[in-house]
Amino acid sequence: MLTLESLSLTQGDFTLTADLSVEAGARVAIVGPSGGGKTTFLSLIGGFLQPDRGCILWQGRDISRLSPGDRPISMLFQDNNLFPHLTAAQNVGLGLKPSLKLSPEEQDRVDDALTRVGLAGLGGRKPAQLSGGQQGRVALARVLLRAKPLVLLDEPFAALGPALKVEMLDLVKELVESSGATLLMITHDPRDAERIAQQTILVNDGAVSAPVDTATLLRDPPDALRDYLG
Repeated sequence: MLTLESLSLTQGDFTLTADLSVEAGARVAIVGPSGGGKTTFLSLIGGFLQPDRGCILWQGRDISRLSPGDRPISMLFQDNNLFPHLTAAQNVGLGLKPSLKLSPEEQDRVDDALTRVGLAGLGGRKPAQLSGGQQGRVALARVLLRAKPLVLLDEPFAALGPALKVEMLDLVKELVESSGATLLMITHDPRDAERIAQQTILVNDGAVSAPVDTATLLRDPPDALRDYLG
């Protein structure tokens, strides 16, 4: 279980607060108006920001002060965070060793991860030689290879067309279901939340609500979410 206890962070005149729990293995969407604190919330969990007070627990262990690399977390950003000078296989291999000095067994694991996301035989291509959807699959292969129990997605598919985005969402769902990972995903599209997330967290004006059933929330949204969705 992921637990945020009395978490608070102030940046200038903006304060984010969170006090909630997410069950292990859950798929949770994070929605809310732009500027409300969604990325700040995810960055706190990922370790890219440090809270002023409170703590973050994973399976009862306090991970609040661990560096991002030491947390049981893989995070995927909007730009997929691929290095343009590295091949797809090398970008994936970074999930195992930043030095990229991989053993034959580790290289086999990279190839297997690429195959699982539908990129068999494309490991030698650089990001510029891949489509947007293929780049997203490379980033997902790296997440898969890291095999962390917490997966955080910050709108990695926002720039994709509707059909390709649906394909990527279904792939994410398949991968986290097969691994048992807990998923937290920021999205601006309620259809994304409905497609992939059992529960949804509303973040508005720095206040992070506890997760609730996605269908229930979208069927009868609070005023802040209704105003945002239009």
